[in-house]
Amino acid sequence: MSLAAPVQRRWAAELLHFWFHKLRPADWFGSGPEVDDMLRQRFERDLAMLKSSPATDFLSDPHTALAAVLLFDQLPRNLHRGTAQAFATDPLARAITHGVLRRGWDKALTPRERQFLAMPLMHSENIADHLLSLRYFTALGPLYGAPFARSHYAMIARFGRYPHRNEVLGRKSTAAEKRAVKAGFAW
Repeated sequence: MSLAAPVQRRWAAELLHFWFHKLRPADWFGSGPEVDDMLRQRFERDLAMLKSSPATDFLSDPHTALAAVLLFDQLPRNLHRGTAQAFATDPLARAITHGVLRRGWDKALTPRERQFLAMPLMHSENIADHLLSLRYFTALGPLYGAPFARSHYAMIARFGRYPHRNEVLGRKSTAAEKRAVKAGFAW
């Protein structure tokens, strides 16, 4: 991980170190209860304390912004797996991502860091975010999520939302969405 810019907040430095140096790539995308518990013990308090802050509070430098994106996009998916809370801070994460991209700060990050910076675009249910996600991840290349950006886009283009979220978000599924979920499409 490049730490060219100083990380101004302790929680941000701790989260970046933990995410990129303590966890393995397998933990990022296929973790289970053990990793969820580690993240909960170390960062749940930070998530609870900071989730009501405006996006601008995290746009002091590229690395603080990246840590905030991890805190509001990735960690809720681990800490609140299978509940509506897993998606509750997605808008904040997206706003931070858009702020970083507008400033061009993503250029100060490594490709792996940029991958996680852009994940809120892939997790969005807004087609405009997915069009940006496709361009961004395609530029990063296949090692950094381009194939997943395409499959996520296809789901949003087809349904306008992620059908696997419907139940926990209290949304009614269409017959086509039910078939997609049953077939194993989890984006």
